[in-house]
Amino acid sequence: MIRFFTIADYEEEETWLRKQHNEGWKLIKMIPPCFYIFEACKPEDVIYRLDYRNSRQTDEYMQMLKDFGWDYFAQCIGWLYFRKPADAVESEQDGELFSDNVSRVELVNHIVKTRLIPLAIIFLCCVLPNFIRHVSGEYIGGFRSFFGGFFGIMFVVYVYLILHCGTKLRKIKDRYRNY
Repeated sequence: MIRFFTIADYEEEETWLRKQHNEGWKLIKMIPPCFYIFEACKPEDVIYRLDYRNSRQTDEYMQMLKDFGWDYFAQCIGWLYFRKPADAVESEQDGELFSDNVSRVELVNHIVKTRLIPLAIIFLCCVLPNFIRHVSGEYIGGFRSFFGGFFGIMFVVYVYLILHCGTKLRKIKDRYRNY
């Protein structure tokens, strides 16, 4: 299946993966940026959780989650994918990877520092200056049309991603801070 989620849509991705499993499709692999490989399975209610570690996971961390019943089964661009049968969850807390809201806020901060800020830097250093060059007429001939179209598209995509992800991550962070 092809489905695109931004760095700020991880909660929606968890919900979508749970729904797929409920319909008899078990996620087995991710191929960046948006390809999900499923295999047919018996439909059952399975909770999916994602954690963004960006290569910071340790053996102790992975063992702790295993001890709490989480099955680690995939990694994709820094995101770790876990699942657990819903019938193995005895409390609301048991169905979560994070034990407190401070940890959830730290997750959002880590996503902002390692994904959103670099995205903004690329935009400010590469996309925006080239877009301005095109608008000012610096490119000539056939390259002007090519670069104009390319950097116009990149400008729109980056502005959307920065605004969407920044706004959504701030809302998630505020929700956990005020909870």
